[in-house]
Amino acid sequence: MQTLIAHLTDLHIRPEGKLAYRVAETNRLTERAIDTIGALVPKPDCTIISGDLTDGGKPAEYQLLRTMLARLTIPVFLIPGNHDRRENLKAAFSDYPGMAQNEPYIQYAVDCGPLRLVALDTVVPEAHHGALRPEQLSWLAKELARDPQRPTIIFMHHPPFACGIQHMDEIRLLEGADALAQIVSENRQVERLLCGHHHRPIHMRWAGTIASTGPSVAHQVQLDLLPGTAGALVFEPPAYQLHGYIEHTGLITHTAYVERFAGPYSFLSDLD
Repeated sequence: MQTLIAHLTDLHIRPEGKLAYRVAETNRLTERAIDTIGALVPKPDCTIISGDLTDGGKPAEYQLLRTMLARLTIPVFLIPGNHDRRENLKAAFSDYPGMAQNEPYIQYAVDCGPLRLVALDTVVPEAHHGALRPEQLSWLAKELARDPQRPTIIFMHHPPFACGIQHMDEIRLLEGADALAQIVSENRQVERLLCGHHHRPIHMRWAGTIASTGPSVAHQVQLDLLPGTAGALVFEPPAYQLHGYIEHTGLITHTAYVERFAGPYSFLSDLD
């Protein structure tokens, strides 16, 4: 039997009626993504959202998101991103897992079927880059040691690796990345390290596991590998990832699009 985890990221919810960056209808796009997850068959066992839940961290934005997420009938696990504000997120989602377990951070461990999910808070207040402090890394090492045989997914906002998009690499996980790599490499049960922030599906072999960033359910970051460019958003198709764990096989990841396309059509031969 397969355990399914829907992975959304970088929603950038705005106050009602407001666009993100003057062009992105992030609220409408997020609603579409949530409805898509809710209609999946088979139904995912849980949903994780890896940061930048809102664009400005305002209480009204979190209240809008809470209303949207109420449509889902499966557990939802949240972490903040650089656009979020911990205190407002905690106030709006005080009954959600992890909001008051490891002050001042929003980090916790939960179960989803046979999998263990470990959420890390990489936010640096008033900054766009990420950090993991020594006390957070110590907590992570202890949590992983609790159940070293159980397949585990770590999810966080800022990726700990460079991807070649210079303006995003400048605001990745800049503090604690090497120590995190050491901890992960010592814990072979870590099946994946899942991140957001980059608004693109990017994957690499890292610290003995697979690390990746997920695409945004709203706008994407332009794939620009030239040095010195300022960066821009593009309206490539909104997408999410679906991670499926099969015992004795491992974790398999699908990237799927929110938009609806023509089909499905049967593979019928047109040969006479």
